[in-house]
Amino acid sequence: MRTTFACLFIAGAIAGCQGGSGTQQAGTDTTKTTTADTMAKAAPVEMNNSLTNEEKSAGWQLLFDGNSKSNFHVFNKKSDGAAWQIADGALHLDTANKKDGKITGGGDLVTNDEYDNFDLKLEWKISAGGNSGILFYVQEGPKFGETYHTGPEMQVLDNAAHPDAKIIKHRAGDLYDLITSTPETVKPAGEWNQVEIISNKGALEFHLNGTKVVSTTLWDDAWKKMVAASKFKQWPGFGTYKTGHIALQDHGNAVWYRNIRIKKL
Repeated sequence: MRTTFACLFIAGAIAGCQGGSGTQQAGTDTTKTTTADTMAKAAPVEMNNSLTNEEKSAGWQLLFDGNSKSNFHVFNKKSDGAAWQIADGALHLDTANKKDGKITGGGDLVTNDEYDNFDLKLEWKISAGGNSGILFYVQEGPKFGETYHTGPEMQVLDNAAHPDAKIIKHRAGDLYDLITSTPETVKPAGEWNQVEIISNKGALEFHLNGTKVVSTTLWDDAWKKMVAASKFKQWPGFGTYKTGHIALQDHGNAVWYRNIRIKKL
């Protein structure tokens, strides 16, 4: 930020702003403020896992407040999943303890409530070489063995290191095994990614880091044909339900989620 010093022209002589001198003296300007200082003072404080008054008025609901997992439980269980820990204001899947290849106290974490038309926003970051996912319209019960038997998924992945990244429709931001996201806007492992998933009366959109990357229509003939050509054809209930739980996937890798909020449409 530049500071301009106004000077008075009196009788042809220049009276300087600095004690009559036309040259500013170093170290004598106590009013000058640098651009960095101004920006630091003006920059808003980042508040994670909270809603503004405007968001509350608009109907947004906070699913994770940074302190409690009270809105979630493990898929098909009453447990809140000991491996899903709260650290630094995020839900973190801790992979330290495993038995027979599975995380002890893990499992997919699902919302207690079910949703039909919704706008979901959250942030995620993945570990190096990691894999996870965000699923919706998930059904629970004895006949459903996994969340992905019913719920479509937005892929969460380290595209640079995980083998799934070599498969079309398996990369971060994809509607997993169904539609490739474009353009590719994912950030590297260890960095936060912003997600918005909108499902409203069959119209489905994925947004990743502020860009729409997937757009399709659920449940019509084209959708059924697409599912029939995918790996999900073996589960007849997949992609057929119009209400269900939101799920955060335990794929055996460390992952973090925060700022999880939803608005019913």
